[in-house]
Amino acid sequence: MRFSKLLLLCALVVLVALFFVLDLSQYLNLDYLKSHQAQFDRYYAQHPWSAAGTFFLIYVAVTGLSLPGAAVMTLLAGALFGLGWGTLLVSFASSIGATIAFLCSRYLLRDWVQNRFNKQLEAINRGIRRDGPFYLFTLRLVPVFPFFVINLVMGLTKLHTRTFYWVSQLGMLAGTLVYVNAGTQLSQVQSLSGVFSPELLLSFTLLGLFPLLARWVTQFLRSRRVYKGFSRPARYDTNLVVIGAGSAGLVSAYIAAAVKARVTLIEKHRMGGDCLNTGCVPSKALIRSTRFIAESRRCESLGIDRAELSYDFARIMERVQRVIKKVEPHDSVERYTGLGVECVQGRARILSPFEVEVEGRRITTRSIIIATGARPALPAIEGIEAMDPLTSDTVWELRELPRRLLILGGGPIAAELGQCFARLGSRVTLVLRGPRILAKEDPEVSQEVLKRLRKEGVDVRLEHRMLAFAEEAGECHLRCEHRGETLNVRFDRLLVATGRKPNVEGFGLENLGIPLAENGTLEVNDALQTRYPNIYACGDVAGPYQFTHAAAHQAWYAVVNALFGFAKTFRVDYRVIPAVTFTEPEVARVGLNESEARAQGVEYEVTRFDLGELDRAIADEADEGFIKVLTAPGKDRILGATIVGTHAGELISEYVTAMRHNLGLNKLLGTIHAYPTLTEANKYAAGEWKRNHAPRGLLTWVARFHRWRRGGDVSQQHRERTSR
Repeated sequence: MRFSKLLLLCALVVLVALFFVLDLSQYLNLDYLKSHQAQFDRYYAQHPWSAAGTFFLIYVAVTGLSLPGAAVMTLLAGALFGLGWGTLLVSFASSIGATIAFLCSRYLLRDWVQNRFNKQLEAINRGIRRDGPFYLFTLRLVPVFPFFVINLVMGLTKLHTRTFYWVSQLGMLAGTLVYVNAGTQLSQVQSLSGVFSPELLLSFTLLGLFPLLARWVTQFLRSRRVYKGFSRPARYDTNLVVIGAGSAGLVSAYIAAAVKARVTLIEKHRMGGDCLNTGCVPSKALIRSTRFIAESRRCESLGIDRAELSYDFARIMERVQRVIKKVEPHDSVERYTGLGVECVQGRARILSPFEVEVEGRRITTRSIIIATGARPALPAIEGIEAMDPLTSDTVWELRELPRRLLILGGGPIAAELGQCFARLGSRVTLVLRGPRILAKEDPEVSQEVLKRLRKEGVDVRLEHRMLAFAEEAGECHLRCEHRGETLNVRFDRLLVATGRKPNVEGFGLENLGIPLAENGTLEVNDALQTRYPNIYACGDVAGPYQFTHAAAHQAWYAVVNALFGFAKTFRVDYRVIPAVTFTEPEVARVGLNESEARAQGVEYEVTRFDLGELDRAIADEADEGFIKVLTAPGKDRILGATIVGTHAGELISEYVTAMRHNLGLNKLLGTIHAYPTLTEANKYAAGEWKRNHAPRGLLTWVARFHRWRRGGDVSQQHRERTSR
């Protein structure tokens, strides 16, 4: 493959070089054409088919090689063959030549460009998949854009070849007609620029807007078809109805109220959603308490002989509830009412794209945002319901510590809660089907966390297929299959942490026919619109991430599009989304890791800095872990960063900022970090990259220069070194 590409590239270079070396361009200018018009006419009269065939092949070659002269040849077509036959010949020859250039560009460069700039091209590739023909048609209609550039650039995209051909032929037809028609009056044409007057260029530019107008009309007609059977109210009670008061819903309502829209927020349960009541807040409160327990057990490493603790599980769980109550006012009805949001308690039901019912009250609205979140999903295992399973929603009701706790799953929730309960004194068994925990992270990251969990007494069982639950003689057990062997895992309480299921039932979506994606989330486009352009979704119910901060990020796009999308539509940007697993050690990541980069075919370099070399980490007895940064080959542009270690969730913010604002590792290295702090690790990681990319040859000469400055004989020392 590489040889064939090299061979093609050499052939193209030779052909283009010959064109200029032999000065063939002299035959493709207007003066030459006009001075030899009579000869061309005689040859065509004597050999019409030969003339047409030769002209066709030369035209294909000129456009296929992206050589100058296509415009002159188009004039010649009009002069020789007339408007009809000339247009026919040029239309097909130019389209075939353009497609050849398109295919050469694709074959030689597309894979390299797509792999090298994968992340940057994601939005372009999505746009090409969605509206590629419109983009190409618009460009072909506007002569301001050089056609050969369009051919080469489009070859780097994922536009289908067949689509490129027929859209090019159709889009270039208008410009072809103008040039061929001008060629029929060749004697009157004084210059190529004279073919297109400013008025004609303006007309073509306006014509270039036609595809955009056609697209708007298509969307309008599609909307009319989607809304068929629904009547729009003469007036609306509110600009926006938000269903769900979790992170996505609260942020949506907050922004809508901030821009003075009238917004109604409907919540059937508790304000704050999962994050406040059963997710982020309670889990981090529990993690803080159990981390103190773990630290006390490591007191000898701090020079303390003994630290005795006395704690009660019920009191710790009550503290968790106290923390929730303290945070609760931030998400309360009172606060949001004060911000101008109408908060309604009850179960919402969407009656139409413009009407929502709650507790017998009907609210008409211009737009709806669905932010109903997700809930824990129970796997289909025989007998699981009879085990009265706990989930991340219900585990906070416990007031008696389970003696033996079985946790299903190996993701962040399972790892965090498993570590917490082990520190509290439970005998925790973690069972999962996969070969490692935290499967989305790189293998060495998973291994670091696994090592700590097992060190703290968590029995992690990998590659166990769960067959059935049963209770015998008053004792619960899970029957598993592991490498051909059947075994039983005994437990007192079961905690299921195998994933979450989007909340898409029970509020009228089934009546509207809004489709679901393969993973069960609502199907939305890049603007977070569902099948109905005025109904949006964000947060866990929309995916693709199940993070509070991702839900808040999506909410901005959803509410701005819902309120102002008639003027400007914003497409949600997922390029820089951080994620943190709050185990000890913490795991934080933004952008690509190595596993993802390899899977996507992205070329990268790895720079690693071990926290064992950081002064502050050593002083804190927290020197386990590392920072791993992926950069573009030979450049300091950050593709992704993974941090394993204490306060990784705080340290990752610097990389989030750097990636968001296109700051490379050189900028991080040039930033002053306070000493001694953990954030110095980010600077040292940047320093590692710099050291690995130091100009070795230049430094060798600099060293010789310094020896010369000290009075040494550089040449003699060089000879001595080489002789050794």
